[in-house]
Amino acid sequence: MSVKMKNINQAEVLVLKDQITCQEGQIVSKTLAQNEALSITLFSFAKGEEISTHESGGDAFVTCLEGVGKITIDGVEYLLHEGEAIVMPAGHPHAVYGEEAFKMLLVVVF
Repeated sequence: MSVKMKNINQAEVLVLKDQITCQEGQIVSKTLAQNEALSITLFSFAKGEEISTHESGGDAFVTCLEGVGKITIDGVEYLLHEGEAIVMPAGHPHAVYGEEAFKMLLVVVF
């Protein structure tokens, strides 16, 4: 079960938040790696955009790269600022909302 990085330069120092852009009225995603055990994705949320409540089969580790996002887990809201991270546990209802323009790195471990 191998996984290779894609959609990102290799052997180069990168600023992750610069690898994805916010677009008005949209959620933008860029998959960097994915297989049955792991998913790594960059997301950007325009202010007010959201991924509604859902559950995942894996633990979802979110790191805020820029802006402010509201993460809701089991009905409890958390504000995530640049440099902060939170784990959305597998099997627990969660949602993500752009409190303002917001960029995040999502790593899901299945």
